[in-house]
Amino acid sequence: MVTIKDVAKKAGVSISTASYALNNSGPVSAETKERVIRAAEELKYRPNGNARDLKSSKTNTIGLIVSDLAGPFFSELIRGVQEATLAGGYDLMALSAIGGFDSTAAKFLKEKRTDAMVIFAHNLDDSLIKSAARQDMPIALLDRRSSGKYIINIEVDNFNGAYKAVEYLISLGYSKIAYISGSDDSYDNIKRFDGYKAALKAYGIEYTPKLYYNGNFVESGGYQAAKLMLFQNDLPQAIFAANDEMAIGAMEAFDEAGLKVGRDIAIIGFDDIRLAQYVNPPLTTIKQPVYEMGCLAVRLLMQALQGDFPNEEIILPAELIIRKSCGEA
Repeated sequence: MVTIKDVAKKAGVSISTASYALNNSGPVSAETKERVIRAAEELKYRPNGNARDLKSSKTNTIGLIVSDLAGPFFSELIRGVQEATLAGGYDLMALSAIGGFDSTAAKFLKEKRTDAMVIFAHNLDDSLIKSAARQDMPIALLDRRSSGKYIINIEVDNFNGAYKAVEYLISLGYSKIAYISGSDDSYDNIKRFDGYKAALKAYGIEYTPKLYYNGNFVESGGYQAAKLMLFQNDLPQAIFAANDEMAIGAMEAFDEAGLKVGRDIAIIGFDDIRLAQYVNPPLTTIKQPVYEMGCLAVRLLMQALQGDFPNEEIILPAELIIRKSCGEA
């Protein structure tokens, strides 16, 4: 009778490594795992006396890696992923990518311990994502792009959403329009900044670098950006913030300074988080279908696990939602 000891010997690894590789239960490189599986198949190794396909050690789990598990944006994304995952009969494992390449999420991804993976995190290296994606672990990549046979690219139309936001501000008569940015290296921020500049150019307004403020996609970042504007004593007429959380932070700073948003300064955000309609004044914003994007990612991954991969990038529309923060009646 062939034992796991025989498999380990043939593959040139320890017994524990062979066990990890066959049971998908520990840190083993893809190359070593393939070598162990090949050795087991050649020796016709049958664990526990039961024949099984060693190459399809399914976990019945879909993984989700996001930049941060906290915050209204990611909670809505997680809700969409979770509901679609449960509806499809899968479990969900959600992890934060805080720490980048050294994060628990990156380690989890390298070990390929789920059947499929949804990723919305700009700080994971592209080479890691490409090496992890395979037929038995497809990856849905949200709001960033990568190439690969087993990678599904899904994004919101960030460029045109930002263009609509700035175009709307210009239509209200504003020309001195500041930009509060998210993380400088994130794909969605880059596209939104490009849309901001393109709209200015289309309407003959010169881009001014001093109107660029970094907010890092967090409420406190928007608050500090507005505080800096106030300190410089050279306020813009309007602000386009690359997400709602930063816009709401900026609104708080202006309120503390005795300025009325919608009268003294206009603000528009991006995302349409639930809180946007309840702040005072309600926030004009660009709505992206966050919940729907999470659901779609899971549905396409389950489709991919059946061998049917989407053959094109998927771009979801962004919609202007007009409320009161830009001076509307």
